[in-house]
Amino acid sequence: MKCLHVLTPVKDSIDFTLDTIRAVMGSRLDVPFTYTVYNDFSTDENTRRLEEAARQYGFRLVNLADVTDHPSPNYLLVLQMAQREAIAADAGMLIVESDVVVKENTLQALYDGALERPDCAIAAAVTVDEAGEVNYPYLHAKGKEGRVYAEKKHCSFCCSLLTPDFLRAFDFRGLDPSKNWYDVTISHETQRLGFRNYLFTTLPVWHRPHGSRPWKQLKYKNPLKYYWLKYTKGLDKI
Repeated sequence: MKCLHVLTPVKDSIDFTLDTIRAVMGSRLDVPFTYTVYNDFSTDENTRRLEEAARQYGFRLVNLADVTDHPSPNYLLVLQMAQREAIAADAGMLIVESDVVVKENTLQALYDGALERPDCAIAAAVTVDEAGEVNYPYLHAKGKEGRVYAEKKHCSFCCSLLTPDFLRAFDFRGLDPSKNWYDVTISHETQRLGFRNYLFTTLPVWHRPHGSRPWKQLKYKNPLKYYWLKYTKGLDKI
């Protein structure tokens, strides 16, 4: 693993995304890295804000409207594009979602931690709330703070590094295009192929759950409406 390709998919929720961008670009890294933000059909105004941020902070912005006419979400396309580029560069593919704020050392520590574990497919940072308490989607990690361990449950892509060895072993072009999100499927594939996924509760990152998809807050505020939207409109397929 010669370098890191860091990526953030985003659709609107630009204020949260700018927090993510500033944190990533402010990271302290010894390893070469590139940072790409994939704009998945945000509004014209939010696209302009992302373009301004790209000029200000120096990251690469890919407007998916220039690549596809497939409606959002285009997470599968992002994963496929990023996998192809990461394999070509022998890079770790590090996903930082647009409702996550990393610390200065998070990205380098995930890189180092993955390198130290030859069987690693996914190195994931645990998520916490603003007070530092472990939160969704890693509530099952409460009580395991300060540890690094092989996670048999799936790893979320909130802040996760996928290693080049795994990327070469599993082609994302074979993923089910009818789904919206792929962290569960990919986590299971890693283990089927003999890899391990590691959760780093030593590397907490601030996560504002569903900040990138506000409609999902209905799951807690109005679960009947959430599940009605989920099943009648085919949203949020994992």
